[in-house]
Amino acid sequence: MFISGWVVPVPTDKREEFKKWAEVSVAFFKENGAIDAVNGWGDYVPDGQLTSLPMAVKLQPGETVVFGWIVWPDKETNDRTMQAMMVDPRFGPEQNPMPADGKRIIFGGFSLLNRM
Repeated sequence: MFISGWVVPVPTDKREEFKKWAEVSVAFFKENGAIDAVNGWGDYVPDGQLTSLPMAVKLQPGETVVFGWIVWPDKETNDRTMQAMMVDPRFGPEQNPMPADGKRIIFGGFSLLNRM
C-alpha cells in the first residue's frame, strides 16, 4: 500500500466549494484505483511554539486547515493517477479551480508502516 497525504489552507467561507471540489477529486481517485480517500476540515488545529499545521501552511485569518489522504494499492497507481489528473479537464483552472491556495499546500507520499 501507498498513502498520499496533504495539508492545505482553505478560506473558511469556501467550505462548501472545497467540499464539492473534493467530491469530484475523490470520485476521480476511486475511478483510477484509490482504495480510500478522506478529507478532514480542521476543528482543533492549535498553533505551536516552534511548528504546527497552521504555521506550516502559513494560515491566514479567515482560513481553516484541511488534512486529507488517499490510500492506494501501490505507488505506481498513485503516480499514474496524479499524472492523469494534471491533464484531465475536470481539474482545469477554468472548469474546476481548487478553492484553496495551492502554493501553500504541503503534500507527500508514504509507504505503509503499519495498520491497525
